[in-house]
Amino acid sequence: MKKMFSYLKPYWFLAIISPLMMMAEVAADLALPNFMKYIVNYGIEGISITDPEQGSSLAAGIIRFIFGEEYNQVNIIVTFGITMLLITLLGGFFGMFCAYTAATAAHGLGYDLRRDAYGKVMSLSIEQTDKFTTGSLITRMTNDISIVVDFFEMIMRGFVRAPMFIIGGTFMIVMLNLKFTAVLLCAVPALLIVVVSVLIRVTPVYSRIQQKLDRVNSVVGENISGARVVKAFVREDYECGRFDGANKALYKENLSALTTMAIISPVLTIIMNFSIIAVIYIGGFNISIENAGMSTGDIMAAITYITQVIHSVMMATNIFQSIIRASASAKRVNEVLSTSPVITGGSKSAAADATAISFRNVSFRYPATHGENVLKNINLDVKRGETLAIIGSTGCGKSSLIYLIPRFYDATQGDVLIDGMNVKEYKLDALREKIGYVMQKSELFSDTIEGNIRWGKPDATHEEVVAAAKIAQADEFIMSFPEGYDTFVAEKGASLSGGQKQRVSIARALVRKPEILILDDSTSALDLVTEAKLRTAVRESSRDTTVVMVAQRIASVMEADRIAVIENDGSILHIAPHEELLRVSETYRDIYNSQMREYGKKEVN
Repeated sequence: MKKMFSYLKPYWFLAIISPLMMMAEVAADLALPNFMKYIVNYGIEGISITDPEQGSSLAAGIIRFIFGEEYNQVNIIVTFGITMLLITLLGGFFGMFCAYTAATAAHGLGYDLRRDAYGKVMSLSIEQTDKFTTGSLITRMTNDISIVVDFFEMIMRGFVRAPMFIIGGTFMIVMLNLKFTAVLLCAVPALLIVVVSVLIRVTPVYSRIQQKLDRVNSVVGENISGARVVKAFVREDYECGRFDGANKALYKENLSALTTMAIISPVLTIIMNFSIIAVIYIGGFNISIENAGMSTGDIMAAITYITQVIHSVMMATNIFQSIIRASASAKRVNEVLSTSPVITGGSKSAAADATAISFRNVSFRYPATHGENVLKNINLDVKRGETLAIIGSTGCGKSSLIYLIPRFYDATQGDVLIDGMNVKEYKLDALREKIGYVMQKSELFSDTIEGNIRWGKPDATHEEVVAAAKIAQADEFIMSFPEGYDTFVAEKGASLSGGQKQRVSIARALVRKPEILILDDSTSALDLVTEAKLRTAVRESSRDTTVVMVAQRIASVMEADRIAVIENDGSILHIAPHEELLRVSETYRDIYNSQMREYGKKEVN
């Protein structure tokens, strides 16, 4: 929670003003019962305002200042009635100003906290975001931070209000009559025993609630993003059942917390009503005794003060409840803020070497996994302007190899070099600006087609966007839409076909004119004719660009300058052009023969 308080520093002035305004509001509220006592005692019952025992020098001074010595009971009622009205308006003004300053400071804190947490998430590596899970990160960025914001808003108001009412109300009761203090000394400890017992029980529940909420968000996110798969396999009932399980777990935890907390309200009501009965009984008994020094106004004021004190204890309970919830949420948010990125950039921005990409004795295993390495002792050089294709059986590590180039992951052993310099020495931004990356799964955003292509180069002109789209063979289908490049793409590209999404993704990478273009099986949804046109256009327009492409189809890689064949054990034994690989690589021949058999072509032995 200490780290959360540091976010309040920019709003320190508002954070100080808010409690001061609340103090003024509470002072106004505490003054009202006293003036009500004056109205009842001197204006209604007719007790002399200068009575030695039940009179008030303050009340007498106010009345004499206004009316002199000639005043009546109506004058007293009107004077103190107007005074109460003015105090109420003044207290309301302070209360509204306090609410404004507290809300401004708390939500400013929330804005800064959410911004920093999101920035931290963006800086984390893929393995770290996978560890947190998407659902948990969404919960931490939204619900957890909202709870922290509500807590700060509450403490800037309630943290002053509750103690002031308890202390001030107790003091005013003592000043009224010591006999009423006995009621308070019995009521407050009884209420505190109940409150503390409840809070001890409910404290661990709030951490579990946030964990259950993580699970609900994860299930919802998976089902929304995978809606087509769910419908295609008619698994709606199963997924509804899975969601119901997560939802029911959250429901049970919430119900447990709320049921436990619900005990406090009826206990408060019972204790408060018994306290009022006790005050009335004590007051009535003393009024019946002559010269007991107690009046009806005293009883009414005592009832108001005791009600204020007991309600303030309830308010303090809500504050403690908020502290418990906020502590659990703050801990979760702080886990994100305090996580250091596993992959950090170096200090260099550029290097110059004839070799664009080099792998030196590279082995790789995914973090937090056990067993053999996915990639084993990879040694590979890719020259500037060369097109290297990577092929191999499913699961052999093709995508894993190219993940190491932009440092989505770091090699477990060995070094990856770009332009002769280790990728770890580059600033991350500088490294990734060299690369145009097209993933297996095309990720598009809720924006226009032009906006999605311009993601690769935010300052790209319309002409540059169109040029990239033409190279990617996307211009024709884009112009077939009524709005052309201004056509809005639905979430995750749902309004486009698989091949259209892939071509827009390729255009997004090409528009930045990268030094290195990585195509991770990104033409799998294209027919062979369109793919051939795309390869030709890329080769002609980007002669100085180093292309690394992963593919499953032999037809996609045959024209590459060289082809690297990854064996099933994650090693590379052969790197050569197509014709040479047919002679020397058994793995490549097997892939070639299995695919050519489909077209009825003669196998190679």
